[in-house]
Amino acid sequence: MATLRRIEDRGAIDIAHRARQTAGQVFRYAIITGRAERDPTGDLKGALKSKKKKHHAAITEPAEVGRLLVAIDNFQGTVVVKAALQLSALLFPRPGELRAMEWEEINWEAQRWELPAEKMKMGMPHMVPLSCQALEILRDLQRHTGRGRFVFPSARGASRHISENAVRVALRAMGYTNEQMTAHGFRAMARTLLDEVLGFRPDWIEHQLAHAVKDPNGRAYNRTSHLEGRAEMMQAWADYLDELSNQ
Repeated sequence: MATLRRIEDRGAIDIAHRARQTAGQVFRYAIITGRAERDPTGDLKGALKSKKKKHHAAITEPAEVGRLLVAIDNFQGTVVVKAALQLSALLFPRPGELRAMEWEEINWEAQRWELPAEKMKMGMPHMVPLSCQALEILRDLQRHTGRGRFVFPSARGASRHISENAVRVALRAMGYTNEQMTAHGFRAMARTLLDEVLGFRPDWIEHQLAHAVKDPNGRAYNRTSHLEGRAEMMQAWADYLDELSNQ
């Protein structure tokens, strides 16, 4: 606790919480390898100050979404960053999950992106159905980066993926401020319009956002839950974005 308090006292609340989580991982590994008997970080739950809620700026008005999509289509940056922008809108994953996308995670036959549990915030495997539009972008990008591990390799070397600044800087280059649109904002954009305009089931939307969704008995849905319906939803979403862009 004294160690975490030193971080907390300098105002780094989020880092203090991450430090507690990381310490817990170390202790759990220690238990598995016979170096410790228990993980004491669980006893500190609620002891730290609450993390500040971050509200990521997002565009949710249909006409403005259309203008954003046109700006992305006309983006003059690299092929890799442009594809990252396009797939941020089409797939609305967490930005870190998109940046770290690997070619081996793309199931071309099943037409979906399959993320392993260790890459997910909730610690569970996740499936993202790929629309025809998303598949076309990936096939085009494969000609440029398909020989490497990452779908979006860094310009500084294919051994690592693009940085968290890539999409953010691209949005600024297109004229969008941090108060108007963020990389994370594509998620809020999709959640709002899929619900309020397209009328899809909220649990499908939340599941596709990789949020914790439970069935009526309180059990977490597995990664294949409502997969057929979610595939239809993702295709309808891609078609809707095309419509907004054309308008």
